[in-house]
Amino acid sequence: MVTRRQRAAGNLPAETTGLVGRRDELAQVRRLLGRSRLVTLTGVGGVGKTRLALRAAQAEQLSFRDGAWWLALSSVASGSQVLPYVLAEALPLTDQTARPVLDVVAEYLAGREALLVLDTCEHLVEDCQELVATLLTAAPGLRVLATSRSTLGMPREEVLTLEPLPVPESDDDDTADALVLLAERAAKAVPGFTLSVSDLVEAARLCRRLEGLPLALELAAARLGELSLAELNQRLDDRYAVLGNTEYLDYEAEPPWHQALRTAIGWSHQLCTPAERLLWARLSVFAGSFDAETARQVCADEHLPAEQIPRLLGTLAEKSILIWQPAGNGDRHRMLDTIREYGAHWLRGLGEEDARRRRHRDHYLTLARRGDAAWIGPDQFAWYDRMTAEHDNLRAALDYSLTEREPEPESEPAGQGHAALELAAALWFFWYACGFLKEGRLYLDRALAADTAPSRARAKALYACGTLLLLLGDLPALEKCAAECTALAAHFGDTERQYATATDLRVAALRGDPVQTVSLAEALLVTDWREKPLTFLPLAALVIGAHAHVTTGHPEEAITWLNELSSVCARDGERFMRAWGDTVHAMAELVRGRYRAAQEHARAALLVNHRLRDDVGTGLALESLAQSVTATGRHTEAAWLLGLTSQLWETLGRAQAGVPSRVTARQACEQQTRTALGDRAYETAYRAGHTVDLDSGIARALNPTPTPAPPP
Repeated sequence: MVTRRQRAAGNLPAETTGLVGRRDELAQVRRLLGRSRLVTLTGVGGVGKTRLALRAAQAEQLSFRDGAWWLALSSVASGSQVLPYVLAEALPLTDQTARPVLDVVAEYLAGREALLVLDTCEHLVEDCQELVATLLTAAPGLRVLATSRSTLGMPREEVLTLEPLPVPESDDDDTADALVLLAERAAKAVPGFTLSVSDLVEAARLCRRLEGLPLALELAAARLGELSLAELNQRLDDRYAVLGNTEYLDYEAEPPWHQALRTAIGWSHQLCTPAERLLWARLSVFAGSFDAETARQVCADEHLPAEQIPRLLGTLAEKSILIWQPAGNGDRHRMLDTIREYGAHWLRGLGEEDARRRRHRDHYLTLARRGDAAWIGPDQFAWYDRMTAEHDNLRAALDYSLTEREPEPESEPAGQGHAALELAAALWFFWYACGFLKEGRLYLDRALAADTAPSRARAKALYACGTLLLLLGDLPALEKCAAECTALAAHFGDTERQYATATDLRVAALRGDPVQTVSLAEALLVTDWREKPLTFLPLAALVIGAHAHVTTGHPEEAITWLNELSSVCARDGERFMRAWGDTVHAMAELVRGRYRAAQEHARAALLVNHRLRDDVGTGLALESLAQSVTATGRHTEAAWLLGLTSQLWETLGRAQAGVPSRVTARQACEQQTRTALGDRAYETAYRAGHTVDLDSGIARALNPTPTPAPPP
């Protein structure tokens, strides 16, 4: 029997439009997946590889005990090294250890039966080869379905080449899949549209002209609100007349696509106004979705006035050049890969590619700086939502910063000489507080390796890296980072010296040296930080120092520090560091024997940490909650919480929190709970917590069902 949990296993996106035809191809994909562990769908751009792969994955999802998982690769830049991180993000796995993330993903999948769909691999063939080879070796129960314009070229790879849809063989053939697709998409694009008998001749001619290529047909369907079928065919005749002439593109070569798709896209391009064509080209620098304001910031100039851009976005969406995506924090748009590639090809022909990509990078550097300055404040949830929505674009901006050619000194904008370092470091809050520790370390390491000259930007990047390394538990790397940070501080000012002291503080904490930890925290707190705008550095010192007080058996001193933390955070509406303070406060109340107070603080921390996807903070809060619950005699609930906590730590690639005092406290809680319940009852409750859906389990932990009173 398929359980609710099994039905929910996976992250397959919803279909936005139905699949027309492809019955034989779908059956063939399913047969190939039954006999081969690697199946690749190939074919020209716009032939429908992604749509068929999605339908096949949906059909096969219940055949895999651990579900079907979708990985969209179009926004991942070649050579960016982030493919394993993107996969870890797609899976219910948040790697926060110092091990290579591909090893962690392989270990996670090793005992699972799952289908992994890699969509759009052609620009990442070598990266995908390494990924697939590693995963198939480690995980015998894994199947991989890939889509690519070329094969992956791997042993035992089964390849299915997808051809365009069948076209009408005669003018009165109304059953051909290409014609059905044209009619369905036209009805969706043009309310009230129907394909009459008198339209069949022109419709059949159009399908044959476009050779049954689905994307080309969909672009044509979007035009039927303004042009008749006969007029569309006439435009196509005109378009074919210039296919051999590249002058209209003003650069050397046509995009490397199927001729029908070049025709359909180029013809759609010609039907756009000059302003629409220019915006289309400039929007191609976005790796993911974008909102109207960001489009204005990146694309507007004297040739494309900012006030026109919202209207132009609307008209491009009406013409199926853009896909509109309603979102909770405002409407966004995105482009299909092939449409974006055409725009990028045109942008290169205009000679704007580098300048526009730099403007894109500069916009996201400005956004990161704003987030850096505003994170410790009342808008953290809004910043979390904003930055996670921009994740693909942040990667693109970082990749550009790391690969751009060195500009001439006089052309470098003020303050942009260390763009990669500055961007990676300014995003510390995104890496640290939003659940992307390992990816943040990757980009910080790359930026530090690419820009080795002593600078204030390097000092901040080292400090940001040290913040991540503390939670990743990588003491050798953290010690190396601290040593260089201290050396750099001697050449700069007070800010850089504070960075060095704060990084030394993290080394002492990870070494388990509470005396040195408290001493360094006090050194950071003797400054005049209380009279200045609130920042992360003193708040982190309060949390780390308070934790050291707890581990040395001085909970009252810890609570004094934590009360100050809570006061200043409440004053400024800050939640994230206050939640970390609540986690440590729960630990202090456990030492004091105030178990209900400990539960209140643990749940307060859990609420915020889970909202911000801070999984380490979530795990620590759950552990404190389990300890306080078992101390009040609710042992079954405590065993269930311990199971839930173990499930979370396993998704993070670790057995439990790595801080020695926390390991000892958890082991004591497990032993106390097992002794109180007995092995059988403990294992039953523990297993229930370990197998419950993680989000549902955390919701239950936040709002537990009251335990019924025992009968008289």
